[in-house]
Amino acid sequence: MRFAICNETFQDWPVERGFAFARECGYQGVEIAPFTLADDIRQLSPQRREQIRQAAENNQLQVVGLHWLLAKTEGFYLTSPDAEVRQRTARYLEELARLCFDLGGHVMVFGSPQQRKLLPGVTREEAMQYAAEVFRRAMPALEENQVVLAVEPLAPSEDDFLTTAEAAEELIDRVGHPHCRLHLDCKAMSSEELPIPELIHRHKDRLEHFHANDPNLQGPGFGQLDFVPIFKALREVGYQGWVSVEVFDYTPGPERLARESIRYMQQALQEAGG
Repeated sequence: MRFAICNETFQDWPVERGFAFARECGYQGVEIAPFTLADDIRQLSPQRREQIRQAAENNQLQVVGLHWLLAKTEGFYLTSPDAEVRQRTARYLEELARLCFDLGGHVMVFGSPQQRKLLPGVTREEAMQYAAEVFRRAMPALEENQVVLAVEPLAPSEDDFLTTAEAAEELIDRVGHPHCRLHLDCKAMSSEELPIPELIHRHKDRLEHFHANDPNLQGPGFGQLDFVPIFKALREVGYQGWVSVEVFDYTPGPERLARESIRYMQQALQEAGG
């Protein structure tokens, strides 16, 4: 189990400064939100991609991958009834797969609730069909670039489409490709009926990636969520992937969020027997 941090935690810091501070705190990886690099990643030059990858390597960090894939974009929508919009969305996912590869990453977390909520007149079944179609179209590019698309269930307060790990697995089954797997997020799982450790055990066979955060929208250890049983469950299922800190409330500030989150996770992992 290795610890990473999502780069938007550092808000308006230059990418290179965020990488350096992440390494100083003890993180081994960074996860990148594309909107922190460009409004449209197709505008990001090969030279800048190489600079970002080199900056991570210079700080002995692995770029884990991408998340918030469609945040702050325009014209893309996973569950749109418009075939042209779905085709554009699939093509952009293909571009994101190439970016992920260029940066040295291997996973793309699809959350992006504002680009997947049910639109007026679209049933859940139709949305499932549309989403599966988009993902299937993008799979060849993902496979070619050795990137896995990790489908992220989100809490009902954020989404009305994929609000449970079971629903995400239903979509994954419809896509039917080894490069489409499951992402789990502590904040989101806290909204489910089953305890987080039980969800981890139940969905272990599809689990590709993991986000650590608290229901209060801050980092692990900043709220009441106990990560000891969570890390114990991850160890029990043999999870060898990344645990990335992802926060939404930056009130404590980047330095404190980064430092105290990894300090708490290291302590919790030790108590879990790791």
